[in-house]
Amino acid sequence: MKLAVIGSNMIDVISYTDIIPVAGETREVKDFAINCGGKGANQAIAAAKLGADVLMLTTIGDDVFGKMVLENFNAYQVDTKYVRTAKGSSNGIATILVDESSQNRILINKGANTYLTAVDVEAAATDLQQCALCILQLEIELNTVYAAIEFANKHQIPVLLNPAPAIADLDLDMACKCDFFVPNETELNIITGLPVESEAEIKKAALTLVDRGLKNVIVTMGSRGSLWVNKEHCEHVPAYAVQAVDTTGAGDAFIGCFAAVYVKTKDILQAIQQATLFAALSVTKTGTQGSYPTKQEFTLALDRFHFGSIF
Repeated sequence: MKLAVIGSNMIDVISYTDIIPVAGETREVKDFAINCGGKGANQAIAAAKLGADVLMLTTIGDDVFGKMVLENFNAYQVDTKYVRTAKGSSNGIATILVDESSQNRILINKGANTYLTAVDVEAAATDLQQCALCILQLEIELNTVYAAIEFANKHQIPVLLNPAPAIADLDLDMACKCDFFVPNETELNIITGLPVESEAEIKKAALTLVDRGLKNVIVTMGSRGSLWVNKEHCEHVPAYAVQAVDTTGAGDAFIGCFAAVYVKTKDILQAIQQATLFAALSVTKTGTQGSYPTKQEFTLALDRFHFGSIF
C-alpha cells in the first residue's frame, strides 16, 4: 500500500509580520523561520506522519539546503531511493510572508526541482508499479508531470493531481486521466476562468470540470471546508472551527492525509472528512511540516470528533 509522491521539495524561508509591506516599504518581522517544505515534500511528510509507506521522487540541490531536505525525509522514514542530487544546482526555495490574519503570500524559486524529468520516472518504474496511488503537483516541469500521468495510466496506478501552482493552460485532457483532481478555490478560478466567490459558484466551476471529463474534483476551501464533485456525488464537507495561526501548507496537509486514508479504505468521503480535520489541525501551529499532527495526535482528534480511527 505504498504511496508515490513525484514532485517538488523546497526550503521555506518564512517571515511573520503584522502587515505585508507595500511597494518601497521596509518593515521589521515579528518572527522568522527556515523549514523544509515544497508541495511534494509536504504531502509526502503529511502521509508519512500518519504511518503511510511513502516513496519520494524529487531532485535536491547540491548545497546545504539539499542536505537538509534529504535528512528531513530520512527523519520521517520516507523512502529516498529516488531522491536525486542535481550537481551544481541550488535547492528550491520558497519565500513566505505570513500576516497577522494568518494568510500567506509565497514566492518560489524551483531550483533543482527543474531537473526532475521523465527519465527519473522511468528509472523508478519497478518500485512505482507497486504503489497504490501516485501524487503529483505542478512545482516541477509540466512535461514531467504529464510523463508521470502517462506512466501511471499505462500501469493502472491511480493518480491524484494537485494543480498547484495553478496554470491557465493546463492540459485538461491529461488531467482527465487522473482519478482525483484537487485544487483550492483560487486554483479552480485560474483553471476554469469562472468566479469562485460563493460556494454555489465553486460548485458550478467544479461541475464544468466534471462535464469536461474529470473523474473526481475535490476543492479545498479553507474555512469553508471542502467540496467533492463527480458524476454521482456533490458533497460538501464542513470545516472544523479552529484558531488559525498559519495557513501555510494546509492544502498539502489535506492531500497527504487524504492519500493515507484512501489507500487504506478506498472510501473517498471518509478520506475527505478526515483530511479536512487534519488540515484544520495543521493551521493551529506555525510552519508547514512541523505543524502537521502526528499519528497519535490525529488519532486523539479523530476520537474527539467521533471518527473511527484507521491508523
